[in-house]
Amino acid sequence: MQDKILKALSDAVAVKQQLLASEEIRQLIEAVALRIVAVFRQGGRVFFCGNGGSAADAQHLAAELTGRYYKDRPPLPAEALHVNTSFLTAVANDYSYEETYARLLRGWGRSGDLLWAMSTSGNSPNVLRAIDTARELGMITVGLTGAAGGKMVGRCDYLFRVPSTDTPRIQEAHMVIGHTVCQLVEEALFGS
Repeated sequence: MQDKILKALSDAVAVKQQLLASEEIRQLIEAVALRIVAVFRQGGRVFFCGNGGSAADAQHLAAELTGRYYKDRPPLPAEALHVNTSFLTAVANDYSYEETYARLLRGWGRSGDLLWAMSTSGNSPNVLRAIDTARELGMITVGLTGAAGGKMVGRCDYLFRVPSTDTPRIQEAHMVIGHTVCQLVEEALFGS
């Protein structure tokens, strides 16, 4: 059992070391943070989406912005698109699961808002449909996925491709990226 623990921890550290070593990822984190700051300064909103663990991570990151990260400060307008289960199940039943996030974006999203979309494979149909809908609405799109990128490649204004094919390691890296962006956004808007 200790061997498996050491492997899991070593693999997690290795992926984070690759993020640290990647100038492209560091530049992307900065660019996305600055873009989110601009969205908030212009009165826009940030929407998050994902499935399974990525939905939990999306909700977590939305809460970092609406609640607080390090500072006591006013809430920022951010929302995870899956938190209304009545809406989610009704749309999945009446239309399709693929339409759940897209339909909500059509109701809430506006040009200049931002969609933060998470899919470890890059192939989740409902997340892809949300990205396409966001682009139709004139929203900015940020995607987080794994090394291959899947169908998210070429669909997002900003795309983080975590250098891993292992779902848990990808999700862990998504949270490091997301937390870093939240910290930078909070500091830019409210001081360090």
